[in-house]
Amino acid sequence: MTAGEAGGTQTPVRALFKEMVTVFTEERAPRLKEIARLIWREPFARRTWSEFSFLVIGAVLAVLGLSFVVVTLGVGLVLAVTFFGLGIIAAAVRGATGIGGWHRQLARNLLGEKIEDPEPFASRPGFLGWLQAALRDRTGWRSIAYLVIKFPLAVLGILTGFSMWWDAFFCLVFPMWGGNGNSPVVFGLPVAIFGSGFFSGAQTGFFHSLAIFLVGIVLFFAAPWVVRAVVYLDRRAMRVLLSPDALAARVRSLELARAQTVDTSAATLRRIERDLHDGTQAQLVALAMRLGMAKEKLEDPEHVDLDQVRRLVDDAHHGAKEAILELRDLARGIHPPALDIGLEGALSTLAARCTVPTEITLTLDHRPTPAIESIAYFCVAELLANVAQHAQASRARIICTEDSGWLRTVVRDDGRGGAQLSCLGSSSSGLAGLTDRVHAVDGRLSIVSPPDGPTVVTVDLPLHV
Repeated sequence: MTAGEAGGTQTPVRALFKEMVTVFTEERAPRLKEIARLIWREPFARRTWSEFSFLVIGAVLAVLGLSFVVVTLGVGLVLAVTFFGLGIIAAAVRGATGIGGWHRQLARNLLGEKIEDPEPFASRPGFLGWLQAALRDRTGWRSIAYLVIKFPLAVLGILTGFSMWWDAFFCLVFPMWGGNGNSPVVFGLPVAIFGSGFFSGAQTGFFHSLAIFLVGIVLFFAAPWVVRAVVYLDRRAMRVLLSPDALAARVRSLELARAQTVDTSAATLRRIERDLHDGTQAQLVALAMRLGMAKEKLEDPEHVDLDQVRRLVDDAHHGAKEAILELRDLARGIHPPALDIGLEGALSTLAARCTVPTEITLTLDHRPTPAIESIAYFCVAELLANVAQHAQASRARIICTEDSGWLRTVVRDDGRGGAQLSCLGSSSSGLAGLTDRVHAVDGRLSIVSPPDGPTVVTVDLPLHV
């Protein structure tokens, strides 16, 4: 064994009269140790036995579920010419939904797989209404599809994952009771790999028992990974068939976004009303009072105090300018005037006003609708404000491009990072408020902000709504 050039070791291996050199570098050694430690610990891990329990219990539920579906649908189809048969089919659909809920609960308890429950069953008045709603229940039919697919998955799990654990146990204890023509009680995948002759009782002796024991060790450490592969297939099937229907989830998401938008709009209207009442209205009332006092002074020409009248007019003029500024600020919050020249000019204005040096790149072939322009503008304005206040960045960059009917806006800074939706903003401002704005038009907002930066916020909006 000699020293390697990369700080590792070279191990010469001679095979078929040729010498091969395997190099174990110092960088690879920790990785190999970690893999070996993972293989050693996996058979004793809690996750392994949870997955094994899910495999066994799920197989029992698979047999019950398939039996229920075959019997009820079979009887219902035979009697489908009668009204009673349709009722049995509807009951089968509703029952399959309940059995699907058992599988979701089992996955939630043993695997930690959080599959959301579908929309509650919406029955119509009367028996005919219930029958029609049950026969059209997409959740129930998808549950039936899962129960049909679950049975072959359960058979596959028994012949692979379960057989690995079963055969590992009997192979490990074989030296204690084997010999004299006995053979371990094995089946499934190990028999297909090693062949039935390897486990045959026709072979006896110490070396045969030792070989079976070594095979048991291999099966013991390989079984968790085989079970995990089968459970992974089951996870995928549950996510596709037992999770909320994509169309129903889409409708729920849009309803939630609409409700948030309505709430935000109502809050904005209340804020504008409060600002007008407490600010601008008070300024205009004071203005009217000063002008009224000046008018009263001017009604008596013989005793006019011009200095006092001038002060009243100056105060009224000053109050009028303050009211104009407040109205301008309120109007800017409703629709930014910078958008009158287009999104390119508005974003360039934001970049120029930002206290952090900001580079901007815009590539737009079509102008978005006014609503999309407004959302993109407010997103960039809020993100640049966060960069200036929280990021401690030295530079920022705005990239705005058009791609297949979508407007993508990316704001990047080289600051300290660590931005999170739960830490910045509120329901009406900050990153959480931007998320509400974006989701209201079926857009997407993603944040990548590791500690020490950089922070990259991507906003995808449809060009037209």
